[in-house]
Amino acid sequence: MDPFFTLNNAHLDNSSSYENLDPHLRKLKTQPYVFESSLLHLFPFQIPGVYTLGGARQIGKTTFLKQWISSLLKKGVPATSIVFLTGELIDDHYRLLHIIKEAFEMMSPKDSFKTIILDEVTYIKEWDKAIKFLADSGLIENCMMVLTGSDLALMKEARMRFPGRRGKHSQVDFHYYPLSFQEYVTLVHGKEENWNISRLYEAFQSYLVHGGFLTAINDIAIHNKVQPSTFQTYSDWIRGDFLKRGKKEKYLKDFLLAVLKTYGTQITWNSLAHHTEIDHHQTLQEYADIMQSMEALFIQEALVEHKCMAAPKKAKRLFFSDPFIYHAINLWLDPRYSLEKTLTHTETLSSLVETTVINHAKRLYPTYYIKAEGEVDLAYVKGSTFIPIEIKWGKQLRPKDLKQIKKYPQGQIWAHVQDTYHLEGLPVIPLPKALYEFS
Repeated sequence: MDPFFTLNNAHLDNSSSYENLDPHLRKLKTQPYVFESSLLHLFPFQIPGVYTLGGARQIGKTTFLKQWISSLLKKGVPATSIVFLTGELIDDHYRLLHIIKEAFEMMSPKDSFKTIILDEVTYIKEWDKAIKFLADSGLIENCMMVLTGSDLALMKEARMRFPGRRGKHSQVDFHYYPLSFQEYVTLVHGKEENWNISRLYEAFQSYLVHGGFLTAINDIAIHNKVQPSTFQTYSDWIRGDFLKRGKKEKYLKDFLLAVLKTYGTQITWNSLAHHTEIDHHQTLQEYADIMQSMEALFIQEALVEHKCMAAPKKAKRLFFSDPFIYHAINLWLDPRYSLEKTLTHTETLSSLVETTVINHAKRLYPTYYIKAEGEVDLAYVKGSTFIPIEIKWGKQLRPKDLKQIKKYPQGQIWAHVQDTYHLEGLPVIPLPKALYEFS
């Protein structure tokens, strides 16, 4: 095996000391908080197939896979039957086939079942051709192949190219998200059935700084703030991925500044262009689509209520996918950006709260906003109906703000209140409590 690949295959040297030898797991042990995703218990155990694990960069997918390897070793799976490959080091599908062939040859003849993990597969040119060849030739019929990628559009497109070759397990596609609010609270404060509302508000205030990014959470535990390098790592990734696609950094900055100027408001691509020096609104749409495929941005569309689906011709709203991303991008665009001022500026803070709630909803359901006589911040589709939610962070609920939400008997109001009560026939729920229970 290439020496560069051996760095991520420490289990082949000494499986009993794997957690001390692997660089990701070794670093994890030095952190105040170690998170174990529930996906560890949902991943199939030695069922052949081609599986995918999607999710944004810098959220811990690689570390999760190393934790999964550790769990396999503890179940008695032979170390020699597991190989971890990094797509960033593989140029094209020819090289990928050669490396996998070497991996199979290296495995013991006793290893009847094999596990191949291919991390960041989308870095490999035409990788899907190699996977299709391996599946069609029967070389992976007794193999569990796990592919990960940070570009969801590429993953979705390539998966469509080998239908019928995924295996027989009921679930073959998995998604890894930043920590939800509930996961963060449970990790840091423990699980309680009846949370004190004041403690939930304190935890939510912290979540609006670090979001679900574990590195940022641990930064605050160690340094009492998110380190500048943590924010920079994320913004460098966004910048690097756009440059890799041949896009212009100047246009990217212009687009992001326009997003911030119109943040959370109803826009069309033409109206967004008025806030930029970019001539063509198609360029703005392309940049937005790329950021959404990277899970850095969410394009929230309006809801066609009687169809429970998107209204593509109506205005959209743009949100970053996590409070941490919001801060990281602001700091990249303006080094003078102040977290403290943001968290005390009522309008901006309300936008961050909306960002958090809306992005939690979209993890579980198709998610929209309602545009009618008035506006409703969030409507998620559940089965054949939709649940509208008005998100209010101001200290006062004004009747005019509830004009639209009052039209829906199933509506809810998530607000900055201490206790649950009813207003105009609708439940008003303390927002952190509602979010904790929802996620």
